[in-house]
Amino acid sequence: MAQSSSSLADCVEYWLNKAVEWGQMSTLESIQNVCLHLQMLNDFLQQLSKDLHYMNTTVAIKKYPLVGQLLGRLCWIPCVVVSEECQKALLQCLWCLFSDKPQNAVELKANDWIKSLLQHLVSGPGDYSYSLDSFIRLLGYTPDEYYSSYLKHVVSSLVKELNRGNCTEPFIPVWLTPERLNSLSTLCIPLVTCSDAIPLISALLLHSKSDSEEMLNTDLFESINKALLQKKIVLEENVIMNLWLRYFPCFESAALNLIEVLISAQLSNPHEMEKVCKDSMLPKASACHPPLFHIVDYIFRFILLESEGSLKIQNFIRIFTHCVLQEQQFQTKLPLKAFFPLHSPCVLTALLLHPSGVPLHTWPKHLFYLSQTLKNSVQNMENIQFHKGVFENWFLLVHCGDWVDIAAQQLITLQIQPSDTLLWLLAFYHHPNNKNQQRTKLQAHARTVSDHLRTLFRCADLCVTQLQMALSFCAENPLHTHTKNLINQLLLNFLVFSNGGHKIAKDVIQKMMQGSQEDWIMLSSFQQRLKYFGLIDYKAQRTLDLLFDHLQNQPGDRPVEVICDYIP
Repeated sequence: MAQSSSSLADCVEYWLNKAVEWGQMSTLESIQNVCLHLQMLNDFLQQLSKDLHYMNTTVAIKKYPLVGQLLGRLCWIPCVVVSEECQKALLQCLWCLFSDKPQNAVELKANDWIKSLLQHLVSGPGDYSYSLDSFIRLLGYTPDEYYSSYLKHVVSSLVKELNRGNCTEPFIPVWLTPERLNSLSTLCIPLVTCSDAIPLISALLLHSKSDSEEMLNTDLFESINKALLQKKIVLEENVIMNLWLRYFPCFESAALNLIEVLISAQLSNPHEMEKVCKDSMLPKASACHPPLFHIVDYIFRFILLESEGSLKIQNFIRIFTHCVLQEQQFQTKLPLKAFFPLHSPCVLTALLLHPSGVPLHTWPKHLFYLSQTLKNSVQNMENIQFHKGVFENWFLLVHCGDWVDIAAQQLITLQIQPSDTLLWLLAFYHHPNNKNQQRTKLQAHARTVSDHLRTLFRCADLCVTQLQMALSFCAENPLHTHTKNLINQLLLNFLVFSNGGHKIAKDVIQKMMQGSQEDWIMLSSFQQRLKYFGLIDYKAQRTLDLLFDHLQNQPGDRPVEVICDYIP
């Protein structure tokens, strides 16, 4: 039954007297007395919150001068705050008194007071008073057990209110304003690593975001992200996605952490690297939301330039892109242009079509098409001296490096004269800059070596001296990593696929590789590709075993923890 304002004011005084009385009780009988009054108290608080809803804080305090004392005392009475219904009604009353835009000193002071009460309700009682300790003991709980149960009740009440605010119900909780949500999110910062508070943290992150501005405190996002990276909390996948979409710096931090993990773990096994990538959820998020993909891509671009085209970083980019394209198959497929806005559709379609989606017998045809398409684009950029455009084309090719590996294989295994276009693709990948005709010279080296290796491809009996010409290119240019990597790529295909390559593999590898990280990456990526496409047979595996044996015995910076993945 609705009550008049005068009767409500009388009730405020009545319940204040009760609260004072309850605060001094610590016996089982007194606790039972409080419990018997909880339903009436709940009805009163609900009626009070409805009345407070239609007035500002200043008017409410004038109308109900004792309301602050009442609500403050009730927040410290254990029986009241552990009652889910009373606690919910109490929170509603407090939020009704909270001023979104304080107009005077009274409202400013009221806001600070309400925040302190909410801090108490959300964070727990802190130092236990004698009466509270007695109450807990009478219930048969330890203080820790009581606090856990108490916090769960508070969290449950707040989560229900937040979820109601996400619905299209006619009545949306009055306190779900941006300012009040911001205050609540601030109060939750110390609770981020508390397992009982996870439902509230999740509900806040899933709460609808305002179109104009972020309602939650960004410090909460930072705290959650830090706890996630340190593996102190576990959140549902959709909650983490919302965190990243609401606050891009958290996604940037997660991307940098992934790269740091991949580098510090010294992984060269593509399968292990792919697993680490997928477990991070970054590829899935990137596949669903192109702006997130652009963030990762920008980081990769920066690191790749800083590392001067490191083969390891190129490998990360290739694997991450492959994971993103795989995830796209399970999502609403977005146009490739959304992920790579700087490139023409024909270049994107040719390069981003994974080799697994192309029949083996059509690989040569597709390789020629994509090489010619990319070459035309690069030459157009070079003709107008648009160096950024040349770099962007090369950066796109790095994302799709599987086609470069296949091109190197085709140059050795196909017993036909290689086209200049295919040689250009290989040279462009290893040396995108054609200053002083360096790429052109590298392309000429690639032709000389590939022609020579093809003449030896069918020979069953080989000796190392027959490959001296190819090996000499690396010896003559020890500081030119691009030359070494390209020639090694051709030699590797020759040793694995030629008739007599396995017989000289051990001697040749000693001159090719010294056990560096890049050697490991090249060799393990090569093996992974052959396995993926079913191109590995007994002879090829035996040759690879010899090559891995050699690297294992080298003093270089090989990744010890993954050696077992490569040597059966």
